[in-house]
Amino acid sequence: MEVLLFGIAKDIVGKSLLRLDTSENLPTSVKELKQTLVSSFPQFGKLSSLAVAVNSEYAEDDVSLKQGDEIAIIPPVSGG
Repeated sequence: MEVLLFGIAKDIVGKSLLRLDTSENLPTSVKELKQTLVSSFPQFGKLSSLAVAVNSEYAEDDVSLKQGDEIAIIPPVSGG
């Protein structure tokens, strides 16, 4: 499973693509993915919000994930 990372999420992980190994227990939902990220990279827990897109659509926590999905982590952005 591949997860694309943007903004501060990219900075936290140190790269723009995170590959979750198939030998691990892969997350089956957006909620589990977020928990996996916080577990592996505790700084994710400090973000005020974190949007996840699955196959180019924003996804809520209950959306199921499967191998081959295009997943993107989109952190909060500020602008003016």
